[in-house]
Parts: sequence; structure tokens; C-alpha cells
Amino acid sequence: MAVPKRRQSHSRTNLRRSNNSKLTAPTLVKCAKCGEYNPAHRVCSACGYYGDKEIVKKTEA
Repeated sequence: MAVPKRRQSHSRTNLRRSNNSKLTAPTLVKCAKCGEYNPAHRVCSACGYYGDKEIVKKTEA
């Protein structure tokens, strides 16, 4: 199996890795209860619901 002749420097490694986060934007879905956009499969930060169940009680302040 092929093996690199020299070790890759930290700078070169980091330059390569810096482009990984630019590939895709985070997927956001609309909350069925309030219409707020949140990451998929997470409790809604606005109303506290996940699907049709209330997970976090939100108090109005």
C-alpha cells in the first residue's frame, strides 16, 4: 500500500480542512406549531414543541 514519503505540515492540513465547513449550509425546517425555522430533529427554540408534543414549557415574560 502507498505511504506518504514526508509528513504533511500542520499548515497544509489546516488549509485542506478549512474548506470542509463551506460545503453545505445547515438544513432548517419549519416548525409545524409556530412556523419558526429550526435544525431538523431538534426541539423548537421558540415554542418548545417537538412534533406535536410539548417538551419544554415556555413562559411568556
